[in-house]
Amino acid sequence: MVLPRDRGMNGMGRADKQIGKAGHRLAILGLSVFLATISRPAFAQSGALDLADTGDTAWTLAASVLALAATLPGFLLFACGQARGRNQVTTLYQGTGAVLASALAWAVAGYTLAFGHETEGWLGAGNAWMLREFGNLRAASSIPESGFALFQTTSTLLPVATLVAFRSGRINTGWFMLFAPLWSLVAYAPLAHAIWGGGWISKRFAPIDWNGGIVIGVAAGVSGLVLALMSAEREPAPSPLSPLGLLLVLLGAALFLVGRIAASGGQAFTGNDDAAAAMLATMLGAAAGAMTWLLLGLATKRPPGPLSLARGILCGLACIAPAAGYVSPGGALVIGMIGTAVSYGLARALQARTRLGDAGVLASVFAGGGACGSLLAVPFIQPALGGTGHPSGTSAMDQLIGQAGTLAIATVWIAGTTLILATMVSLVRPMRPSQERIDQGLDIATTDGF
Repeated sequence: MVLPRDRGMNGMGRADKQIGKAGHRLAILGLSVFLATISRPAFAQSGALDLADTGDTAWTLAASVLALAATLPGFLLFACGQARGRNQVTTLYQGTGAVLASALAWAVAGYTLAFGHETEGWLGAGNAWMLREFGNLRAASSIPESGFALFQTTSTLLPVATLVAFRSGRINTGWFMLFAPLWSLVAYAPLAHAIWGGGWISKRFAPIDWNGGIVIGVAAGVSGLVLALMSAEREPAPSPLSPLGLLLVLLGAALFLVGRIAASGGQAFTGNDDAAAAMLATMLGAAAGAMTWLLLGLATKRPPGPLSLARGILCGLACIAPAAGYVSPGGALVIGMIGTAVSYGLARALQARTRLGDAGVLASVFAGGGACGSLLAVPFIQPALGGTGHPSGTSAMDQLIGQAGTLAIATVWIAGTTLILATMVSLVRPMRPSQERIDQGLDIATTDGF
């Protein structure tokens, strides 16, 4: 005879057994899912097995973010501090808006024009428009093409941001917002393809341009100088920069230095000795440039200050950019010193003979520094001086001719396309604000521009 209590206990026992079985099944299922997850291979966007090296990919992504900091907020803070107080907000607004607009243009068409499949023409193929049909691995690298595209996007945005400093307070926001993305497509992308993307200049002259001394520095300096000449000569600032302006200038230059060091290492697209050597060379070149600019200021009875130090940093970075991955640390130091000395002399000459003001100095820093570094790379790339040596089958004279030819072509191309684009955009929006708005200050007159 089974008592009611006994029946209740038996029911609870059966329930416990059922719960135990269910828990056992869940444990087996969870273990199966876990094993399937850890053993599942990674696939790229195309569905093919992802063969990218995780370490190299992680380094490239980190370098891309730091390189972006050279532009946002790095150089834009420098430009903002260098502007007059009544134009600082507008300068930052114009630069940020132009950078973002150019990023969209680069994603739609710029990347494929510069780094699409190689063709026999002046531009890359259209296989990657809207950043589609990325390959599993970027050719001759161990990183996915999406990582390569991200890194190249940060390189594209830097010269765009640089342009705003040449015409701070002298250019309409609406005009610049239209001009900047078109410039990245029409002027920058073909040059990047010709030198970095396997285009005709790389095949004909085999130039060395590790971190954009020509593609970025010369392009930005020449284009900015053309814009400065087109939008009328700018009178020098009537008074020294304010303490806040000097703070922003030096802070922006420091961020620019950090970002460009990372970008130089990122150009190796792998975390190895090549990246470390390029970063070390970039840091030493910038330091040599900064000290040289300060010493030359003392020698010419121009008391150095935060603005001089910032300009020296930028000039040293422009000088070492073409050669950073190919020369020894000692060679980088000498390149930074000599290139900065030449650029300083050019800046003084432009200040004495023109009324371009800051625009003339910036053109000397970026275009002059990039050009000097490109030519100085030729002797210091020699193995006897600790360099990596010239490409196979190339003599020092061939390399020098190739560097000079590339500089000449880049200068003419950028100057011509900038002039044509600026004129065309001016038919839609006026380039220069009215003199009344300039005198009032664009921050007070308007921060809209449209």
